[in-house]
Amino acid sequence: MRHLTRKLRLGLAGLAVLALVLPATAAASVSLTGIDASHYPTVRATVISSAGPRYTPVVTENGTPVTGLQAINLASSKSVVLAIDRSQSMQGKSFKDAIAAARSFVAQKPANDDIAVVALASGVLQLSRFSQNASDADSALAGLTIDSHQGTALYDGIDSAVNMLGGQAGGKVLILLTDGTDTTSKHTLDEAVKDARDHDVLVYPIAIAGPSYDPTALETIAHETGGTFYRTSSSGALTDVYSSIADALRNTWRVEYLTAARPGDHVSLQATVPGAGSATESTTIPLSFGGTLPAPSKLVPDAAYGPSGPIAIGLAVGALILIALVMLIAAYRGSWVKTRIAAHVGDTKTNAKQKRKNQRHAALSSIFTFTERTLGNMKQWRAIHRMLERADVPLRTVEFFWIMLGSAVGLGLVAAISGQSAFVVLLALLGGCLIPLGYVWFKMRRRLRAFEDQLPDLLVTIAASLKAGHSFKQGLQAVVEEGQPPASQEFKRVLTETALGRPMDEALAEMADRSGSKNFEFAITAVTIQRQIGGSLAGLFDMVADTVRQRQQFARKIRGLTAMGRMSSYTLMGVPFFIAAMVTLINPGYMSPLYHTHAGHLMMTIGLVMMVIGSIILKKIVSFKG
Repeated sequence: MRHLTRKLRLGLAGLAVLALVLPATAAASVSLTGIDASHYPTVRATVISSAGPRYTPVVTENGTPVTGLQAINLASSKSVVLAIDRSQSMQGKSFKDAIAAARSFVAQKPANDDIAVVALASGVLQLSRFSQNASDADSALAGLTIDSHQGTALYDGIDSAVNMLGGQAGGKVLILLTDGTDTTSKHTLDEAVKDARDHDVLVYPIAIAGPSYDPTALETIAHETGGTFYRTSSSGALTDVYSSIADALRNTWRVEYLTAARPGDHVSLQATVPGAGSATESTTIPLSFGGTLPAPSKLVPDAAYGPSGPIAIGLAVGALILIALVMLIAAYRGSWVKTRIAAHVGDTKTNAKQKRKNQRHAALSSIFTFTERTLGNMKQWRAIHRMLERADVPLRTVEFFWIMLGSAVGLGLVAAISGQSAFVVLLALLGGCLIPLGYVWFKMRRRLRAFEDQLPDLLVTIAASLKAGHSFKQGLQAVVEEGQPPASQEFKRVLTETALGRPMDEALAEMADRSGSKNFEFAITAVTIQRQIGGSLAGLFDMVADTVRQRQQFARKIRGLTAMGRMSSYTLMGVPFFIAAMVTLINPGYMSPLYHTHAGHLMMTIGLVMMVIGSIILKKIVSFKG
């Protein structure tokens, strides 16, 4: 008996566990609706998951996971338009219940939702704009009254609400409440569906309908846009209907990706959510599209868009690879020949590391020569060459050019692979190009500033050497021996050039241009004049050193007086970027329109241009040139 009782208890315990598990299992579900391929190659769909916003759906196309999937959850941040039918057929209890249910929905909305209110009857009336403040929509609903004219412009109301949502970012939802069919619209049902699909708006129609009501139109627009149709025979149940829509939106994902299928192909989509299951739906990519495809380029022949286009591109890539191989082989053969005849022409022996370096330079010499021949006469090329000299960077201009190009391409590829927009990829290319340039510019400015600070002391050193009876060249040698870089390096180069036969005046003038110091140019000009007309060179250097020191002291005083203005300019330039970064971290949905819409990109571009212009003006105000 005890054995049977123990078995009975175990059986009851197992049934209790099953009773707890089965409801949860039954509640787990995934549905896939609203598949829209009319904007080929973009495919959109709605995924409703019982797992809610915690788990992002995984979408596969014909068994292959899609790449670049964009999934927007409608749980916490979206734009909603409440469209209320205020036609004369709604008069009485239905209208009061509809307003009360809509106000209850607004009161319980998530804090980040933008809500606007539209009323429709014989015409369409926009009662409030999009706002996260629930009181704006509530006030509009509280003041809504029945229309004095006959008619229901249902499709016009849908079109107006959809156009309002078209300027919003993120999830877009239209909740439409009506008790009848369309009677006075200028738009048709097909046009309303097309506008909703073009703007990626999910439509949730609610019908207060009797037994003879025909729901075909509202069911069609809900099915085509990925929304859900709700029907009730009593206006008293509208509050529960709005609550059901709110619950459904918390579990709804709007997904979008670029399909690999071709027009006319049959595709099978599967959405899988961990812990909730999966759903599968099929569709056919249409042969004609509602979306607008980009117009063919006028620079590319029409035949290139057919089968011959990929063949031509493949041949061009193959030809470029062949040319590169020929150039590398030619360079390698040249270095091999030089190595073979080195023993007979008396070339000095080099170690293995130097040989490998020479081989690399020989392999790249053809590309470098072609680049220098093409771009060497440009003013920008000469400016970069001068910047490298002033920064004392041991690179040729052509080598630095290819470093900039490689940095730009590398950063652009990273942005493209990570799925960023074309605008971000363009910014990455520009940033990659500017990173090496900014590094060299910073190094150049630091070196020129160091030379400027050393200038008075080295002029005094030359003057002291002249007073001791040494020649001018010996005075320069004293600077080289006793001074510090970069001044000692520059004067050593001057002495080396004069030892090779270059006139002293030309070498010093070249050094003045290379150093970029106005004070040193004044000193060299004074030395040149004195060498031509005679006089005490030592006294001249003392006088120039004192003048340079006074100029520097005055410049530092001006810099101290303008420090507040410069700091203000830095603050004004940095605050917008800081605020944008902080708001993006705190509320990404709020900043999404700025980053992912054309209007946002235009605003950022205009803002950056205005900031650059303002920074130039501020720099002119606080700068001083003595």
